[in-house]
Amino acid sequence: MDIDDLIGPASILPALKAKSKRQVLQELAAHAATLIEVPERAIFDVLIERERLGTTGVGQGVAIPHGKLPELDQVFGLFGRTVEPVDFDSMDDRPVDLFFLLLAPENAGADHLKALARVSRLFRDKAICEKLRGAEGADALHALLLRKAAAA
Repeated sequence: MDIDDLIGPASILPALKAKSKRQVLQELAAHAATLIEVPERAIFDVLIERERLGTTGVGQGVAIPHGKLPELDQVFGLFGRTVEPVDFDSMDDRPVDLFFLLLAPENAGADHLKALARVSRLFRDKAICEKLRGAEGADALHALLLRKAAAA
């Protein structure tokens, strides 16, 4: 599973306004709802439920909120960057500014895990994280994500 299978140009949010974990999840859910035609509340609820199991803040200012929805027929991704880092209860206690939302069908099984692994590998690269933090606009972010993913 490649990053370009998960996100398109409309799936990039370069300037999330959220100031808290809950607000980030709400903003991501609202935008995802417009793209995949699933109710915002259903997306938000599945993300909150997943966070209750343990944080999706993986460290280095990165979080990968994710969940499964019965309404989906394929894995969907969304990248967002906050204007200011927010407390996300990360494993390393650092605030988070880079978010990759992953939503999968209930029966996705291996595809969901492959997508999580792919995104995790991408964001383990400190250099790509710094480039994403410095990029201007959605087009630049999208190009960076696809270029780096293709090289990996």
